[in-house]
Amino acid sequence: MHRKLFKVCMIGDFAVGKTSLVQRFMYNEFRMDYQATIGVNISKKEVIHPSLPAGRITLIIWDLAGGEPFTPVVEAYYRGAMGALFVADVTRPSTVEHLATYIRDFRSVSPHAQGLILLNKIDLLSSSPTSVDELKAVAESFGMPVYLTSARTGQNVEEAFTALGHRLVEQGAYE
Repeated sequence: MHRKLFKVCMIGDFAVGKTSLVQRFMYNEFRMDYQATIGVNISKKEVIHPSLPAGRITLIIWDLAGGEPFTPVVEAYYRGAMGALFVADVTRPSTVEHLATYIRDFRSVSPHAQGLILLNKIDLLSSSPTSVDELKAVAESFGMPVYLTSARTGQNVEEAFTALGHRLVEQGAYE
């Protein structure tokens, strides 16, 4: 039985919910206490994909500290990644705009990697749907699928991670 491992990076500003999204995906839990990630936390989880002989792939998730400048250390974290989840906080529109820099830096190291954009904390957005549509339009301009997520409620979290796994397989990353 052959299983394929895929390195996936969680990338975005500090406090956008990267760690909370990983916690929701890995353990189906949400913690209210915020603890900033220092460096990188690495997790591993299998994702089912029916087109594979073994029926599954394994995502090795690198949860990176947010807002770090693009240094040789960050570049080393990105190296070898087959995918990335770029995360922004819908209650802080500037975090959506910052995605352009993260995407550019990541693609400079892993140009063929697959990516998705997660607009997180959708449960906290009390403004009109128009502002969500505007943020989504900005995110879509980066040329990747966009998911509105909530680590707190679990909205679209499993779907986003699974979709990235499927994209990795469908784009020929599976050997």
